[in-house]
Amino acid sequence: MKNSDYILVVDDDKKLTDLIGSFLSKNGYAVEVEHNGEDAVRRVFAVPPRLIVLDLMMPGMDGLAVCRAVRSHYAGPIIMLTALNDDIDEVTGLEVGADDYLGKPVRPRVLLAHIRALLRRCDEGRSMLGNITEKPRNCIEVGCIVVDAGAREVIQAGTRIDFTTSEFDLLWLLASNAGDVLEREKIHEALFRVEYDGLDRTVDLRISRIRKKLGDDPKSPTIIKTVTGSGYLFARTA
Repeated sequence: MKNSDYILVVDDDKKLTDLIGSFLSKNGYAVEVEHNGEDAVRRVFAVPPRLIVLDLMMPGMDGLAVCRAVRSHYAGPIIMLTALNDDIDEVTGLEVGADDYLGKPVRPRVLLAHIRALLRRCDEGRSMLGNITEKPRNCIEVGCIVVDAGAREVIQAGTRIDFTTSEFDLLWLLASNAGDVLEREKIHEALFRVEYDGLDRTVDLRISRIRKKLGDDPKSPTIIKTVTGSGYLFARTA
């Protein structure tokens, strides 16, 4: 199997991996499965997958440990799955290098939408970087924040801030519409190209992570504001 040709699903629940593997295979993806963390790490180091779907809670080496172990050598997207509903676990998962987070029981159609969105963004990012000398770089400057789509980097008051692929995509969308309220449903559809079902917390979680990295007080944000009952607004004076 060639590098980046397959999706690796890591979960000790064999029924779930069979379900996910079958569904993704029917939708055109090559799928490999591991049921414990140690074997997953060895596989990633030997033949890096295009994307990893990783369960948080596994006996022995759990998802957080796997994520930490591979992240310094693996640059592809990681989607973390968990049956827990604790925000601390969500934040921890993203801090160790996960790009996305979905709660169990995960619906295959929703997982597929997230996989497609992450892979599409990664491919678009590589394409932009590959053609950077052929066309001008897209930059948005709002207050002291510069969002550069060409380099896929964010500079705040002269300091570069690291964002995951998924975080950058959302920040770019908000900054591109600075001063306008973006409905949560519209954000979700723009990022994942699938209808928002009202239960997916991915957008809210990413907003939380972006705010933290920008130093935006979550209780009284001044950069990315919550518009109750509607969505989010990137302030023009950020």
